[in-house]
Amino acid sequence: MGKEQSKRIQTSILNGVERKVLVWLAERQPRWVVSDTLTFVGFLGSVIIALGYILTNLDYRWLWLASLGFVINWYGDSLDGSVARVRKTQRPVYGFYIDHTMDVINEIFMLVGVGLSVLMRFDIAMLILVMYLALTINVDTNAHLKNEFKLTYGGFGPTEFRILVIIVNTLFIFIRPLREFVADITLFGHSISLSAMDIFGIAVLAILTIIYIATVVSDARGYAKADPMPERKD
Repeated sequence: MGKEQSKRIQTSILNGVERKVLVWLAERQPRWVVSDTLTFVGFLGSVIIALGYILTNLDYRWLWLASLGFVINWYGDSLDGSVARVRKTQRPVYGFYIDHTMDVINEIFMLVGVGLSVLMRFDIAMLILVMYLALTINVDTNAHLKNEFKLTYGGFGPTEFRILVIIVNTLFIFIRPLREFVADITLFGHSISLSAMDIFGIAVLAILTIIYIATVVSDARGYAKADPMPERKD
């Protein structure tokens, strides 16, 4: 059974610094703040992200709220497990289930929110969500089959992605031509208008797709070696 104690593979750029910060924060949390409290804080952050993006239909400056939501989401989502480990109150089965379930729920809120905003086409946001869910299924499958939980790809993990999105949000707030940029393309005989955020989303989608395909091919080869075809007995 894949559990929370599956070997975590974290090779992100900020991993070393982030772990020290999380331990420092975990040691200073009030006793009434438990892992479930922080999991809820992470969920609240995803709701704030969605709300901030949806409100950009009124004013782009609501992107500040979305960026704040990413900080709140990081705080809760990254710290819930750290508090459990520091206090030695891990619940491997329950923690695995809640953590992974809430990750999916949080991503649904975030991507539906950006898809309902003026920034990105809804179909592009949903394609990103599909690829994220595909990667999540692959990660969870590996946690079950080989007790390995991979959190980063190419030195890039959830924290680095949050920072990147906050930077993109800030650029959209201050750079008006970026907000007003529109590229008209023809695809299968249909004219499609793409905003700058649409193009950013397509780039993210392409990267996720490449990572997914490469990971599945690599994992399949590894499992084929570990579980070879039995010899035929005629």
